[in-house]
Amino acid sequence: MTSTPPAQPAPGTVAWFEVATDDPGAADKFYGGLFDWTFATDEASEAGGLDYRLVTAPGGGGPSGGVFGTAGQMPGHAVFSILVADVAATCAAAEQLGGTVVSQHLDVGPGVPTFAYLKDPAGNQFGVFAPPAR
Repeated sequence: MTSTPPAQPAPGTVAWFEVATDDPGAADKFYGGLFDWTFATDEASEAGGLDYRLVTAPGGGGPSGGVFGTAGQMPGHAVFSILVADVAATCAAAEQLGGTVVSQHLDVGPGVPTFAYLKDPAGNQFGVFAPPAR
């Protein structure tokens, strides 16, 4: 029996989650113990100076989220992220609809997705991302 790799999520779908913390080791221990998640260093992020650990759930075909080590540079948070075709265009559309752009990261380096954190008009934070160019 052969297994089929998971399909690429469609744009507009929740396709990633992130837990940001100033103590990623403790997050790994907590979520790993609670849900049996495993963690691996994201080498492209590490090359750019970021502590980002990819999360894989048991039976998952690949990573479905990450733990981001903030080094105290931003508040801890847990957010869902939506796959989009164009991060900059999505940020502009969000502002037109009454949302705000918290931060945009459009030039993050080779092999790293472009992404942004947004807030809806009620102040709820979420993320959007586009896969890295091939």
